[in-house]
Amino acid sequence: MKYLVMVQCTQADYEGMQGKASATSPAWSQEDVQAMYAFMGALNDDLAETGEMIDGQGLAEPARTRLVSLGEDGRSVITDGPYSETKELLAGYWVLDCASLERVTEIAERILQCPQPAGAAHYPVVIRPIDNGSADV
Repeated sequence: MKYLVMVQCTQADYEGMQGKASATSPAWSQEDVQAMYAFMGALNDDLAETGEMIDGQGLAEPARTRLVSLGEDGRSVITDGPYSETKELLAGYWVLDCASLERVTEIAERILQCPQPAGAAHYPVVIRPIDNGSADV
């Protein structure tokens, strides 16, 4: 079964990773950032080795996001991010092919162990099965 595994973040968290503290995110040191990347690299290597990794990407900060929606007049409305209506946005994802929900849950629990500085927010890891179009959904 294929699963989409998602991690979340806020614009303030991205700024924290750039060394800019705020009321909701501490300033990360270069060592903090390197530890996070090393952890994620090791996780990705392990998932590739087991054959479970299909794809995985970190996403650019919400400030570099664009939202395209439909206006009341039926015309496109284009807004540059981040959006005040939304606190957390997708920060990164994996597409995994795992034998079971239990296995992908183990991987999500491992993701939660990613090192970060004291005071950084903890967000849940979201697991969603990818619909294969079968009637067994």
